[in-house]
Amino acid sequence: MPVDPDLALRQAAMTRAQELSDAYDGLVPLAALRNGFQFRGRRISFGSFYKGIHRPKEMDGAAALTLMTAAEKLGRPRPYEDEIDMGGGAILYHYRAGTLDQPDNRALEAAHALQSPLIYFKGMAPGQYVVIAPVFVRVNDPAERVVLLDTGLQGIDTQPGGPISTPDMRKYALREVRVRLHQQRFRQDVLRAYRQRCTVCALRGHDLVQAAHIVSDPSPAGIAAVVNGLALCAIHHLAYDRNLLGIDPAGEVHIAQRLRDEHDGPMLREGLQGFHGASIRRPRLVAEHPDPERLAVRFSEFEAAA
Repeated sequence: MPVDPDLALRQAAMTRAQELSDAYDGLVPLAALRNGFQFRGRRISFGSFYKGIHRPKEMDGAAALTLMTAAEKLGRPRPYEDEIDMGGGAILYHYRAGTLDQPDNRALEAAHALQSPLIYFKGMAPGQYVVIAPVFVRVNDPAERVVLLDTGLQGIDTQPGGPISTPDMRKYALREVRVRLHQQRFRQDVLRAYRQRCTVCALRGHDLVQAAHIVSDPSPAGIAAVVNGLALCAIHHLAYDRNLLGIDPAGEVHIAQRLRDEHDGPMLREGLQGFHGASIRRPRLVAEHPDPERLAVRFSEFEAAA
């Protein structure tokens, strides 16, 4: 197999992409990605994010560096249906529209020939991306204008010679990717429905409000849907998870008796005790209101812990 001449650059790109993912809790804003990364004293671009396949001009080889799928916009279909195929154990990614023999598609084909490690930016919301890296083009199908991407392991699969992790390891990595995408999609949908506001206190802010499951993920009823979610600020999310705050099926807030009996500063009094008996704020759409049956299941856990 030919050696990818840009492997060191790819390693630097993946290191920076992972740093950004860690810094932004798995969902990296476009503004941060536009800064690119440093390699041997030069700033290299992750891509324009106006098109899906990117090969920086500073690279020596012909293979792409990054792939991107834009987030779905409300009321508009995605231009490319790039999805995870768990049955096939791969990510389905489409060629760029137009002629097959154009630079972007040739860069994708070269990535297959060299088994080059790529970075895949998966859009979850406008201007917000999940980093999936490394990925490799396992199958190239020009007739169908698609490739199948394998997920690899950073470090052991970014050395000369292509991926060396076992198929089982790569399948596990793909499952982990699917879980991350599932969590980010749930978060985006819940925060959108609640207009970025805590359902208890109305604190607003994308960085201050979190998506909480009413019934947890492992439970059979723990679906990743808005009706099984609540938007909660950090303090109310923690209190809800610890059964110090409960929400009954009618949407009334309950604070645990042991907290109501405590005497402390204004945070306890106004941040928790003061909401006992209050009603939660619900999404505008009735179809996205929290499911009373799931609230009842979760509230029974709160009562049992009281």
